[in-house]
Amino acid sequence: MTADRPEMSRNEGEQEPVVVRDRRRIDPVTGQRRVPASNGEGAQVAESMSGTLDEEIVKAAEQETAQQASGQPGAEEAAGESTGLQQQVDELTADLKRVTAEYANYRKRVERDREAVIAGAKASVAGDLLTVLDDLERAEAHGDLNGAFKAVADKLVATLNSAGLESFGREGDEFDPSVHEAVQHSTSPDVSGPTVTTVLRRGYRFADRVLRPAMVAVTDHEPAAEPVAGQQAKAADENQAEQG
Repeated sequence: MTADRPEMSRNEGEQEPVVVRDRRRIDPVTGQRRVPASNGEGAQVAESMSGTLDEEIVKAAEQETAQQASGQPGAEEAAGESTGLQQQVDELTADLKRVTAEYANYRKRVERDREAVIAGAKASVAGDLLTVLDDLERAEAHGDLNGAFKAVADKLVATLNSAGLESFGREGDEFDPSVHEAVQHSTSPDVSGPTVTTVLRRGYRFADRVLRPAMVAVTDHEPAAEPVAGQQAKAADENQAEQG
């Protein structure tokens, strides 16, 4: 398609209309083949530039209005999709936090169980060695624990103590039935309450676990006896009261 622009008249000073020659062989509207004119040129279409420009402006405005009208539902749909995605993100975040907390609790529980198993194993070994410690204590009481044998015994006791073994049961301790086993009982005015006066076998605990209670003799408080003269005077007063 070509355009021939005639020369402007020098006298009139006005622009001549633009002449457009359409040489396309296919009609853009119907899509059919055109029959060329007898002079070999296509049909001439004369239009003013101002008219064509106005139509294009109107057409562009209509297209923009149509796009805005059709774009409004799309914006709402996009906003809905954004809200749905945010909800999914919040749900996944909550799930992740819950799983993380459960895993942390699981690790703590496993660590506690592991420590309990280790402590139980140590306590079992220490419990099996209590009879050895009793023999060492009796040998020391009889003066037989000396020389290299005493050095080995001291190392054994120190190792068990560092592992968590602790002995208890001393003369003068207040009697506690949870850690003391009373096998002898007596009374005396010299004590104010149940008191350990003799340790027959030492007790041991490992951490918070009592491996063996201490075997002890317990003495309870007994009020002091009244003098003989006072007892006789009291008996005489009682007799007189009965006779009267």
